[in-house]
Amino acid sequence: MRLFDTARRDVVAFEPPPTVLMYTCGITPYDATHLGHAFTFVSFDVLQRRLVDLGHEVRCVRNVTDVDDPLFERARRMGVHWLDLAAGEERRFEEDMRALGALPVFSTPRASSAIPDIKGFIGMVVDRGFAYASGGSVYFDVSRFPGFGEVSGYDEATMVALAKERGGNVDDPNKRHPLDFVLWHPSASDEPAWDTMWGPGRPGWHIECSALALRELGPTIDLHGGGSDLIFPHHECERAQSEAATGAPFVRHWMHVAMVGMDGHKMSKSRGNLVFVDALRARHDPMAIRLLLVEHHYRTEWEWRADMPAEAEARLARWRDASTGSGDPGVLDDVRRALDDDLDTPSAVRTIDAAAASGRSVRSAAALLGVAL
Repeated sequence: MRLFDTARRDVVAFEPPPTVLMYTCGITPYDATHLGHAFTFVSFDVLQRRLVDLGHEVRCVRNVTDVDDPLFERARRMGVHWLDLAAGEERRFEEDMRALGALPVFSTPRASSAIPDIKGFIGMVVDRGFAYASGGSVYFDVSRFPGFGEVSGYDEATMVALAKERGGNVDDPNKRHPLDFVLWHPSASDEPAWDTMWGPGRPGWHIECSALALRELGPTIDLHGGGSDLIFPHHECERAQSEAATGAPFVRHWMHVAMVGMDGHKMSKSRGNLVFVDALRARHDPMAIRLLLVEHHYRTEWEWRADMPAEAEARLARWRDASTGSGDPGVLDDVRRALDDDLDTPSAVRTIDAAAASGRSVRSAAALLGVAL
């Protein structure tokens, strides 16, 4: 199998051990699952299916960020407790993933479950000289980590611009450098707070994933990823603080899934240009929704069109017409080769299209893509 590695900026061999340790950044549960989320998690699900097909055990951890600004802000507007909002949206997300045929993952830990782990992790970073306390917060000192920027490959000016755009307070007067990032900070009066030696407060955005990955999988992960918007700052910061804390390589292979667009912009909750999975599956076969996702390559951005579900349902019907028996092993082998070539799901879909048109059974090949016929 060969996959694109974000940090190496090339398609390289992915040769994991028999048990594959995988971490994918999950949702902040303050709204329903949109198609961009689904594209990311279905892409990782196809990878997990192929790894299992190759004989691996996959331990995939997908966190739930239930301690975060957007969740608190929405709960405040709705007049509900933040944990109640998170629990309801997490349940809706899980229902969407089950409907789309996603395999169960190894664990789905919440940030709120990891506060003792996070405090201990920050202590490790501080003790090793990579962080400092200032103004009631604890910051990671990027000047102490020479490899900062190696995951993204961005120069300092680009990183500063992206940090500013994606929630980082680059002008914080308590920081020594604009790219220093928060590990722990004071909570607002109506937000949860936990006591620490640095004062009461709550974790920063990035620290939960490092602490959860260490707790659930150990210091080094075989593959880590999420949406491409997480490359910087989230994954860059994760890598720095993790290696600062443990002294071990954090990730062997970085994988990122491209954004889904609508109306000329990235699908995002902040912009409101969203297509929700639960609304789609109320009108369309969930397998058709999955099929319209896997017909796009995970590294290629694409734009939503309203006619996509109908096209996918027509394709699904053709595949089901060619689904007698257990499936043609030759078609399955062709799909395996496509997936081993940087998870080339579009080629796999075209292979199944051609086989179905010629009357060959495509049941097992479709199943490898997670499409149940």
